[in-house]
Amino acid sequence: MNGFSEIIEKIKDVISNETESGRVFDKDVANELGISQATFATMKKRGAVPYKELMEFCARRKLSINWLFFDQSAGMLVEETEKFFRVKYFSSVRASAGGGAEGFGEEFETITIDRKLVKSFFPNENENEINSKEIDAINVDGESMEPTIKNGSIVFVDKTKREIRKDGIFVVSTPGGLFIKRLNRKVDGTIELISDNELYSPEVLSPDEVTIVGKVVGGVERL
Repeated sequence: MNGFSEIIEKIKDVISNETESGRVFDKDVANELGISQATFATMKKRGAVPYKELMEFCARRKLSINWLFFDQSAGMLVEETEKFFRVKYFSSVRASAGGGAEGFGEEFETITIDRKLVKSFFPNENENEINSKEIDAINVDGESMEPTIKNGSIVFVDKTKREIRKDGIFVVSTPGGLFIKRLNRKVDGTIELISDNELYSPEVLSPDEVTIVGKVVGGVERL
């Protein structure tokens, strides 16, 4: 990480183009940051970095704070960012693999997961198709989908996939709550909710009682 003296020199380089002589002094940097010259001199002597003022400076100048502090270029940041995929994690939402659970709420946190993991969810799709995915992460309660999905796991749900397929596991919203099940559309149009655990019997609902939230594309077990 750059020290305050190095950061000052970077700021001088930025604003030097705006002076006729091209020369910039500490007082000019102090003015740019909105700090009195006396306070600025004291901070420089002590190496005390004015983080708030520097972040505001970068925001005004549309500069990367990482460039100012760590010499990281925009290209480096993009390359690093592209290694990860951002996912909404609804930590308070639990899709039931047993009794019905409550539906999605408004609160979520954004987490990043390795892009290689996301690609493993979609082995037959290209990068552009994966980038368009809307993936949410939720918790699983209950044992009805064991051994495929264990109680306490976190599953990743692709909300762009809502077409019933026999080889898929889905999160569905029903009058009884939020469930994670295999689905089968019967000849009469009703939808069968099927558990992988043989101790749980299938449940049949009318189409207007089932809203498909998305398809489960992967998961991780809690340790």
